[in-house]
Amino acid sequence: MKIRIPSGASFCEADVPDENLIGVFSPALPPPAPDPLVETDRALDAPSGSPRLEELAAGAKTATVLCSDHTRPVPSRVLVPALLRRLRLGNPDIRVTLLVGTGCHRASTPDELKAKFGPDVVLRETIAMHDATDDAAMADLGRLPGGGVLKVNRLAVETDLLLAEGFVEPHFFAGFSGGRKSVLPGVASRETVLANHCGAFIADPRARLGVLEGNPVHRDMVAAARAARLAFVLNVAIDPRKRIVRAFAGGFEAAHAEAVAFLRKHVGVRVPEPADVCVTGNGGAPLDQNVYQCVKCMAAAEPVTREGGCIVVCAGCADGHGGEHFFRMLRDIPPAEMLARFAAVPAEKTEPDQWQAQILARIALSRSVVFVSPEKNHEMLRAMRFRAAATLDEGLALARTLCGRGDAARVAVLPDGVSVVPA
Repeated sequence: MKIRIPSGASFCEADVPDENLIGVFSPALPPPAPDPLVETDRALDAPSGSPRLEELAAGAKTATVLCSDHTRPVPSRVLVPALLRRLRLGNPDIRVTLLVGTGCHRASTPDELKAKFGPDVVLRETIAMHDATDDAAMADLGRLPGGGVLKVNRLAVETDLLLAEGFVEPHFFAGFSGGRKSVLPGVASRETVLANHCGAFIADPRARLGVLEGNPVHRDMVAAARAARLAFVLNVAIDPRKRIVRAFAGGFEAAHAEAVAFLRKHVGVRVPEPADVCVTGNGGAPLDQNVYQCVKCMAAAEPVTREGGCIVVCAGCADGHGGEHFFRMLRDIPPAEMLARFAAVPAEKTEPDQWQAQILARIALSRSVVFVSPEKNHEMLRAMRFRAAATLDEGLALARTLCGRGDAARVAVLPDGVSVVPA
């Protein structure tokens, strides 16, 4: 069988003998909504666990809408105007601020805002950019259940009505994205984000892809959203082409639970046996832009691949490693030493990008990793302790040797590792 994995703006292809192939595992989402506006209105007309947004707006003088930033493929051009329309139907005089939740990312540029919201929204609305490093802009809301300090942007806290847009997909240590994540990490202080991504939480076996029950990262995120009084969300499930499949609206916990239940029916994949080799990727550009982002597909491949097996990642990595500090950690610290070091770091001393390096070290300690990427990346990849290959055929040949099974190696394929929850 010919397998085809998105990589950058193209694909990696190779033939795998039928007798070696366990299967190709992809999500089975329903078709996209015929009309995204109609689907959004359907959800807003019948919210879960909350009155309609018009009713909430009627008793408020001000509202803050938490919006995703340029790094997230949320269809904000549909969601934000829908929320604004409902707010003003309920209260024509309500004063609305769109607060872009950057987490610890850089600020979005004016052009990125126009691309995300549309020029009309940028021209007409009040838009503020979250800065996680601006402590004066934060309100102190006490402590999280995990012990970390909880500081949240004042624009989110000092408003009559707080709501959010977003999308829900599997997340490699928070279980699923969306809902409560608009507050933490979206508009939380850097100190709060780092505490939430601490070594002890990332090491917890419940801080995994698709897991919410008992997940300490998720628990603190929910607590942060409650403390900030997040009243209403409009979240969507999207397909690989970023089209709205289903919309979910209402109270942040009820709507998120509904979205997660929907996704579990469609993104769970059952791999019948442990693979000697798992071939995966981040779904191509822009999500495979660097090694840092590709940890996500590796986390999906981890439970599919037996210990001692090999993960083959197909990725364009057009932007290289994804961060100098991240690169140096992988280059300079062996995986076992890295895991021991991060386990001893107190939550309040969490380093930037520590969590990504920690997850990668955990994977690399028990499984080999081969990157299939353009040759310009090979020196960098080898410095980060990966094997590198220019073609998928070459990568598979290397993986068969590394796993010790040679031509008998059993192969599983996750073409878009960030879109599935393996079981």
